[in-house]
Amino acid sequence: MTETRGSTATPERARPDKKGESGGSPVARVSLFYRQVVAELRKVIWPTRDQLTTYWSVVLVFVLVVIAIVSLLDLGIGQLMFKIFG
Repeated sequence: MTETRGSTATPERARPDKKGESGGSPVARVSLFYRQVVAELRKVIWPTRDQLTTYWSVVLVFVLVVIAIVSLLDLGIGQLMFKIFG
């Protein structure tokens, strides 16, 4: 395979093997899946306790603000409906 500068062609060795995608025993496929999951989980950058506390606080405040807005809208629309329809 000849490569040119800026080429986006995938080299032959990096392409998935078409005949091996569905082949193999179920145990081998589950084992491969498990190994891939573990490999991806090792790449995750887990938040620290301080980051987690900060994120939790931000989410809690946001949810409380949205609850307040929706409650006030509900109260206002309910009062308006009582005035219109008696």
